Amino acid sequence: MQSNHNTFAYLAAISAVFFWGFSFVWSNVLLINNIPVFTFLFIRLAIAGILLTIFSKCIKKLQKVETKDMLWMGLMAFCEPFVYFLGETFGMKATGSAVITSVVIATIPIFCLIMEKIIWHIPFNIYKVTGILLTLPGIGLVVFQEGALNVEHVYGIALLFMAVISSIAYSTTVKKLSAKYNAITITTYQFVIGSVFFLPFFLLYGLDGLTPNFFSFKILSTIITLAVFCSCVSFVFWVHAIGKLGITRTNIFSALIPAVSAVGAFMLGQEELTIIKVAGVAIVIIGVIMAQKESKRLN
Repeated sequence: MQSNHNTFAYLAAISAVFFWGFSFVWSNVLLINNIPVFTFLFIRLAIAGILLTIFSKCIKKLQKVETKDMLWMGLMAFCEPFVYFLGETFGMKATGSAVITSVVIATIPIFCLIMEKIIWHIPFNIYKVTGILLTLPGIGLVVFQEGALNVEHVYGIALLFMAVISSIAYSTTVKKLSAKYNAITITTYQFVIGSVFFLPFFLLYGLDGLTPNFFSFKILSTIITLAVFCSCVSFVFWVHAIGKLGITRTNIFSALIPAVSAVGAFMLGQEELTIIKVAGVAIVIIGVIMAQKESKRLN
């Protein structure tokens, strides 16, 4: 039975990574069409929160959260989606590239290993060191393929690494909560509370984005797709995987996100698949996977 549960956990992680790989591409569609960040982020989260609340109540899986755990739920939602989505989306807007964004986000497992070393004093081995060192030139190939960085690119990459750090804090909090609550409950509270965090910014900066263009089929279908597949489905799957496999083992799957994003961006005509870009993405994937070899897992 445990084996079957782990099999589903692996499939869940792979499915989440697939949708998240395309999420960068779909979010970039909204940015290219000049939809304000706070407009589509709040509406995406609000839709996800409403759908998850209805779904979890219909299947009677929404657990009552103890008062003492509400602080942890709030911290989780603050880390992700609030801080994470701010860093990811504004970082993508500054760099103008779904692939650069996905490559930086793919370093999450690397930072998890560093966290293991600092907090749990788990030693590095040759594979971890080699994998970490490999990701650096991989990121460099993708970032520098079009020439030197400008100030806006540097600013965007800094925001993306802010998203990386917040994601690690999120995973740590989820691991604590998943010992007591199911994945649907955690994800529902995550998006309901997250939408509350975004509400003031939507009222201040997002209302102007509700133009006729926003209500076009292309824009609305993209936002609904992000809400349903990249928020509701993916996060339920991801939380389930973290609960069954642990933080580090689950986060290794995020190494595949740049490959999905690169193919998706190419298919939609957003970016070219140059040899340098493909090489950079491949090196990052190899580095992240290698860094996990013979590493101790977080349970």
